[in-house]
Formats: sequence, structure tokens, C-alpha cells
Amino acid sequence: MTAIRKLPPLGALRAFEAAARHLSFQKAAQELAVSPTAVSHQLRLLEATLGLSLFHRHVRRVSLTQAGERLYPVLRDGFDDFARAITDLAPQSEVRAVTVTATTLFTARRLIPALNAFQAQWPQITLRLHASDATVDLSRDTADLAVRYGPGPFADLVSEPLCQERFGIVCSPALGIQGPADLQAVTLIHSEWQRRDWQPDWARWLAAAGITGMNAEAGLRFTDENHAIQAAIAGQGVAIASLVLVEDELSRGVLVHPFGPVVEGHSYHLLATEEGAARADVQAARQWLKSVAVP
Repeated sequence: MTAIRKLPPLGALRAFEAAARHLSFQKAAQELAVSPTAVSHQLRLLEATLGLSLFHRHVRRVSLTQAGERLYPVLRDGFDDFARAITDLAPQSEVRAVTVTATTLFTARRLIPALNAFQAQWPQITLRLHASDATVDLSRDTADLAVRYGPGPFADLVSEPLCQERFGIVCSPALGIQGPADLQAVTLIHSEWQRRDWQPDWARWLAAAGITGMNAEAGLRFTDENHAIQAAIAGQGVAIASLVLVEDELSRGVLVHPFGPVVEGHSYHLLATEEGAARADVQAARQWLKSVAVP
């Protein structure tokens, strides 16, 4: 006779897996369509049930404890297996969907505005967008294509560069910023990346500009880069942003790039497995992605 499994509540496990994947209670709440308070409650319940702390709770971010790091990959793989098994049970339609995973900002700024063009050209293909700053394992069938930012290499994947990232200061034209001296009188807007070593933050930009005597840590901080851009549009300060991903705002004049320097970042890469890259529907999605990646 099989022993009864002693497991914590499923809702608490789902909340932990999402929060651990995003390293953000807020983003986990958005994914699960609940409030951040509800996510926090579920995590407290799980920690109480296990008698262990799963997260280090910092002022503006969270990180996994040693126990959390052990539990996360087990739950992630388990939920992936559940999803795959349920998908395999469902009746297979003639049209196979293509899932594209990309960073949250790239999805919002490049992919969503171009969806109509994809649907007009390939109405027979169902396209799914998976926005996440976490790396998705394409070999586990979670997604068919990935747009990743970074230096590579990308082992066991078909890879091609999409575009080179470029960063510079942006702000509302209403601020009247014209030169470095004007920065002394405005608020600096910061966003926090998961990979801080890849981020062109204010300290790096000021060093590249040869500007001294400014507090590079002062100002407004956002955990979501899109919110930092919206704050700049609203005239709340000056942000360092991707000039590639705010090209629309720059062309419409709601943001300006008043002066340099421009800091080069890594490239965006388009990735697929060898098996996936051979599919006709994935090739169509790759063609679309290459057309919308560069302004």
C-alpha cells in the first residue's frame, strides 16, 4: 500500500516556485493573478510548515536561502513535468503553437507592438509570448525560441545575434536638460537588474562621461525597468535606458537623449534547439523576430 504523501499546500508551493524564479514577490503575484500580500502569506505558511526560512528578505529585493536553493529546482522541474504531461493528454490540433520567451522589457517594447504584423503574415500559427527575466531551458519544451541578452556562449543551441544593445541617458524634454551641469539639479532614476554586473548603472555612466562630484546612488529606484522608463517620461528625473528599446519614445519626442556618452552593452541573441529550428512554424517566428528586433 502506497504511503500517503505529506506535502505542504499546493498554493504555497506554486507561490514559492514563482517567487523563486522571479526573485520577486510582486512579479510572482502578477504571474499568479493574486496580490503580493497573498503571495507573502503563502510563503509564510510554507516556511512555517517546513520550519525553515526560504528567502532572505532585503530592503528592495529577495534572495534564496540555502534551503530555498535546494527546494526551487525540484519544484521547478516538477511543475514543468506536470505541464508537459497535461499538454500531452490534450487533443492535438493541426496547428502547433510557437512559444517565444524573452526578457520582460524586450517583450513589452519590441514583441507586443509587433504582434499584429505576425498574425497578418502567418494567421495559421498561434504565437505565445513568455516574458521572463529568468533563463528558460529550451530543451525542456517550455519554449521554442528565446531572445536572450548576454555575452554567450549558448551551449547546445542554435544561436544568431539580433542586435547590439546601447545605453544612454533619457528624460522628458520638459526638463530642459542640455549638458552635464544640468544633471546636478535633477533626480537620478535607477532600475535594478538581476545581473548587476551587466547593468549600465549611473556609477558606470558617470565614469564613462568623466563626471565627478555626483552621488551615483541618490534618486528614485525601481525594481521594474519599464517603471523607470515611465517615470522618465513623466518628468520625474533622468534615467539610463536602452536606446534600442525606447526608440519609439525617442522618435515620438516623449523622451530625449540629450547628450552622450553612449555605453555599449551585450547583444541580444535568438536561440533555439536544433530540432526546434528545423520546424517551419519556428522558422516563421524567427523571421518575424529578426524583423522586429532592430528599430
